[in-house]
Amino acid sequence: MNEKKSLRTKVSPELQLSIKHQNRDSTRVRVGGFEIGGNHLVVIAGPCSVESREQLLETARSVKESGASMLRGGAFKPRTLPYSFQGHGVEALKLLQEAKAETGLPIVTEVMSVEDVGLVERYSDMLQIGARNMQNYPLLKRVGKTSSPILLKRGLSATIEEFLGAAEYILKEGNWRVVLCERGIRTFEPLTRFTLDLSAVAVLKQISHLPIIVDPSHGTGWSSLVPQMAKAALAAGSDGIIVEVHPHPEKALSDGQQSLSIDEFRLMMQGLREIAKAVGRTI
Repeated sequence: MNEKKSLRTKVSPELQLSIKHQNRDSTRVRVGGFEIGGNHLVVIAGPCSVESREQLLETARSVKESGASMLRGGAFKPRTLPYSFQGHGVEALKLLQEAKAETGLPIVTEVMSVEDVGLVERYSDMLQIGARNMQNYPLLKRVGKTSSPILLKRGLSATIEEFLGAAEYILKEGNWRVVLCERGIRTFEPLTRFTLDLSAVAVLKQISHLPIIVDPSHGTGWSSLVPQMAKAALAAGSDGIIVEVHPHPEKALSDGQQSLSIDEFRLMMQGLREIAKAVGRTI
């Protein structure tokens, strides 16, 4: 009888640091008082863009009350067209710090350039590398030299091996506090913004020691699909989710269509607790 082949045998031998080895435990990444990759599932929530003090604080208070672990919010926004809202920059970082001071929620925000790493690091607890920068190798090397936790998002058209290859750049520089994020890939399907590849969660759990979370907001592009796909992500083995929440999605300056309202987020959290319990984990 032929032996069943392992996924591990399909992985390129050039991947050295991001893959599982017999003598290496699964990595757990601590951010503030939370640990990503353990029994507790993390929920990162907040607006796509920091638009105003009122908008951010209202969102931060509400997601904290509903059980979120961390607060997300964009200060620097990479947009497809140069005419779209690009974020408030340093002022937004200061507002994120104010929201953290009030709620205690650790901050996750995107860094887009090598020059801004030190600045963003001063105001945040976790640096996000967005999908468009997954193969920005100078940026990957630079954040690899920091001690900050890194949230690395999968590129729009990246294979799983390319995704792990990007993680290798960070790990090779000495920063092992890396969390992967599946956020959907571009396919031929036009009804969703991207195709959320939940099989990648199961694959990465088999071949990599790094924790992984899922972004169903970008992965679908529709707020009505986010709760179902968030539940599916946890059932597939994800270590958490990151979702966009806005007090008034219809007025959002960016990605309002995929943002949950405050009430929608609260209801989703109730459903996620049931899934967490079913898979033997907690939120």
